[in-house]
Amino acid sequence: MVSSKQFVHATILLLLLLQAAPLGAAEVELPEPAPIPQGLQTIEFFSPSVGREMKFDIVLPQGYDSSEERYPVLYLLHGYMQNYTVWGRNLGAAFYARNVEDLILVLPDGGNSWFVNYARSDDGQLNNWEDYIIRDLIPYVDANFRTEARREGRAISGLSMGGFGAFALGLRHPHLFESIGSTSGALAFARTNAVGLAAGIPVTQGNVPRSAEDQLRFEEVDGFIAEVIDIPGFSTQAERTPAGAPFETAAQAEAYDPFEIIYNVPKSQLPHIYIDSGTEDGLITVARELAQLLMLNNVPFDYMQSRGSHNSEYWRRSIGHMLNIQYEVMQRALGNRP
Repeated sequence: MVSSKQFVHATILLLLLLQAAPLGAAEVELPEPAPIPQGLQTIEFFSPSVGREMKFDIVLPQGYDSSEERYPVLYLLHGYMQNYTVWGRNLGAAFYARNVEDLILVLPDGGNSWFVNYARSDDGQLNNWEDYIIRDLIPYVDANFRTEARREGRAISGLSMGGFGAFALGLRHPHLFESIGSTSGALAFARTNAVGLAAGIPVTQGNVPRSAEDQLRFEEVDGFIAEVIDIPGFSTQAERTPAGAPFETAAQAEAYDPFEIIYNVPKSQLPHIYIDSGTEDGLITVARELAQLLMLNNVPFDYMQSRGSHNSEYWRRSIGHMLNIQYEVMQRALGNRP
């Protein structure tokens, strides 16, 4: 495959500027919780990888309790400053999952972790967020629900930070996922960190400057959402931002960079790839860059762009498209399509 470095130079300064403040802190909404949809339940379990009780929402298909069938699973990762309740209760994912009738939807919580194993954890924390998904969550779901516990029956996707997480985890563990997807994905997060670290400029998730009025509003919303999250010691935004550093060297960042690690996977073993973005979203540049890279190297993928920006209005539209495509990919891999 042609090296992604050939496409980097035109965008890297812009990406560094975007990452100077944490992606999502100014863009990603903190929506108020909606009523719990039909078929959705919240599960609490202990994760050794992060050393704490965690929660995830799960949507089971109609008739699950009265059948003995096994079902494919889609894991949907949330964005920065969001939580496990957002996809299922606010963005319509539960509706689309129930609409296809035979899909399990799992909505994990990753805080503001970017779903990576931290190079350095401070304050006595454990911040192995990749392991939390791969070693703890997926085995727990497979052990406690009737899943198709194999690659053909498992997909992962996400929005913004979660889009990066889905691609990083999916490409680092291609044997686990039949399909990986990103909507409005911050796909250059690791690459931007690598460039900054190589130049001696660590890119951090520091505090976002706010006016006194905005800070009061933020604290009000943060406190309200924290009651909904209800994970002891992991409910406010301060608690949900890991103490430490995701990467301390450029090599550590590159190990999670989709533009780099995609070369580690033989074409025949690549998961199905789905990408979308809104045309008014600043992150569409990196989505188009990755699409160009895939086209240049003759890698099959699905790409969509439509009117919209980096907000819930766009995600409520994009989720139906993304979920249905990944569902069909899994059904075909499982031999359930002509």
